[in-house]
Amino acid sequence: MATLNSGFGSRFGLEYAPSSFLVRMGKREILVCRDFRKRYYTVNPLIECGTGIEPGYVEVLLMRRWLLILSKAR
Repeated sequence: MATLNSGFGSRFGLEYAPSSFLVRMGKREILVCRDFRKRYYTVNPLIECGTGIEPGYVEVLLMRRWLLILSKAR
């Protein structure tokens, strides 16, 4: 199992994500993984956008299953 060396801290809980990969494009990082968190609100069935846990992060939830985390590369 490969581990990711990225700027995403343990606050995201990504060590528990079943499968994920990181894409670095210039000054940006995009982490794609399955959404494993329990959502306590009604989620839009196609796309849901929100702020991340840490400042400067944006989370995009696609089709209630795939989580994209956008951030600056470190």
